[in-house]
Amino acid sequence: MARFSQPASGLSAPYLLGLVSSVAAQLVSTGMSVTLQDINYFISPYVSGNVTIPPALLSHVPSVNGFAPITVVQEDTAELSTLPSLFSTWSTKDDVFTDAFLDAVLVRGISHSNVTNTLSLAQGRTSVVVPLESRSIPSGPYFIEQSTGKLYPVYRLYSDFAGAFNQPLLQKPDGTFQPLSAQVAGVASATIGVPSRLYFTPTDAKPLAGARVGIKDIFSIAGVKQSNGNRAWYNLYGENNVTGTAVSRIIDAGGIIVGLQKPSQFANGETATADWVDFHAPFNPRGDGYQDPSSSSSGAGASIASYNWLDLALGSDTGGSIRGPAEVQGVFGSRPSHGLVALDHVMPLSPVLDTAGFLTRDPYLWDKANQALYSTNYTSFSGQTVKYPSKLYTLGFPGTSGTASDAMLLEFQQKLASFLNTTATPLNLTAEWTANPPADAPADVTLPTLLNLTYAMLISKQQISLVRDPFYADYAAKHDNRLPFIDPVPLSRWNWSTAYPDSALDDAITNKTIFMNWMAENYLGREEADPSQCSSSLMVYVGSSGPVSGALRNQYRSLPGAPLGFGSSRIANMAEVPDFVFPVGEVEVYSGVTQHDERFPVTVDVMAAKGCDGMIVRLAQDLLEAGIISMPLTGGTLAGGEVLF
Repeated sequence: MARFSQPASGLSAPYLLGLVSSVAAQLVSTGMSVTLQDINYFISPYVSGNVTIPPALLSHVPSVNGFAPITVVQEDTAELSTLPSLFSTWSTKDDVFTDAFLDAVLVRGISHSNVTNTLSLAQGRTSVVVPLESRSIPSGPYFIEQSTGKLYPVYRLYSDFAGAFNQPLLQKPDGTFQPLSAQVAGVASATIGVPSRLYFTPTDAKPLAGARVGIKDIFSIAGVKQSNGNRAWYNLYGENNVTGTAVSRIIDAGGIIVGLQKPSQFANGETATADWVDFHAPFNPRGDGYQDPSSSSSGAGASIASYNWLDLALGSDTGGSIRGPAEVQGVFGSRPSHGLVALDHVMPLSPVLDTAGFLTRDPYLWDKANQALYSTNYTSFSGQTVKYPSKLYTLGFPGTSGTASDAMLLEFQQKLASFLNTTATPLNLTAEWTANPPADAPADVTLPTLLNLTYAMLISKQQISLVRDPFYADYAAKHDNRLPFIDPVPLSRWNWSTAYPDSALDDAITNKTIFMNWMAENYLGREEADPSQCSSSLMVYVGSSGPVSGALRNQYRSLPGAPLGFGSSRIANMAEVPDFVFPVGEVEVYSGVTQHDERFPVTVDVMAAKGCDGMIVRLAQDLLEAGIISMPLTGGTLAGGEVLF
């Protein structure tokens, strides 16, 4: 029999005396936490359906406060003889279901003559099998309220040991959300609840059914307060009453939103030590466990690299906010072509640069998620004929295999070129610009000079007017003209920007447009004559090559300032093209934290013409099947293993 327990109640008396009120108290259930076979569960307050079971048949089932674990089987082909095999399969595919739910089993399709049958459905366990009349209750584990016959969905509870989440969420039947009212053991960690995967079956209409998704805490979700990484913002504003387009599309496709994930403040790039003041930065699980998680989709990257129970994380990328976390944590991540999905009800950094994309470990799920998020703006090449470009440009790849990471990158470059049946061509964009500048570019101005201020100007000028100024005004109105606290990085960027006239924003947009058109004309244009090829070329650069110098959490950085300059990671920002991170492998490097060799990710970024996002995902799938890259696992290394604390 299953061991079943619940934390003791804090109430010391069964009733209260002497209280008289003309208004009835409102009492609302927010669910209940229990442990079953030493696993933490949450019983949802929302009913999945009702069943009728004679109380005597549940007399042997453990219960607490009138709730008992039970299993529902809806499979059309289920027979008593096949149930043990079915439950064995369930145990391998679902982390919520266990044998502890098998003391009582409801099976649709069996006759009432079998109602008293007791079977051995799992080793050492005798189960009572009961006919099920309802067709609407999905298969899986539940808790039954014995007095009413109501069935409640069950969530498994996990500790967010990486500190990736700001808020755990529970979706209500009306489509809005509420905080998940549960807590399990963990030091300064949120508790996240995930429903059984057995409740969901992916279909053409709901391709993400059952996929568990974390959402960056800059996206509006109805019924939930957001923070944008700032405590004052969270406490100033109430719950959102709207779920924006991007998150709505994920929900409509069947995705299960399990929580809001930590961003760096106002989606500006911050490092873990000194910059993160209002909230503690998430922990990168790779290597020694104390590398910076990168930003601003920090919680997204840390969670996808840490948790098997999470499938997708929705982030945003303006200047590298998805790609950076994907690179240093060795997972797939995408900055999509600009403009694929409306970013209504999302905190802006720079609308001319902002994008929404995913981090994941699975390139096949990546494709389905992109289709759901971007709708008709995304072309999937799944099951289609694809013709990859014959031009392959590389940026910043090592010239020789001097280190282990150099050798790994050069080997990947060689295998990629061979797979594409081409030869990689090293590209120096600065030299190319000088030799072949666009006609509308300022005379004798180098590419680094033209774009030196562009990114910093766009994100600071636009965020000041769209975020800072209205926030400051609202805060001052409530708090006697006070200013809210702002972390050092966004504050330094906003302050830097005020030294420039408003016309500097127009100049930045002009420079961005000049570069975008030049790139499309010369390197990353659409292959209009052959849709199966899509892009005129592929462009690849080094994302990460092991631990980043100065990125340890116990190292202090210099004072923050404006993110000036231009490099490979800024190409996609300015050119509006897709830039997707592929994990290539990992290298052993000595860690000063553990005094031991540890393994750190090596990644590359792949770019193509605007609108060719699906082709890059298909390339990831094909490289995976060819054995050129591998699917990353969660843990201390890309091959799994414990996370060091």
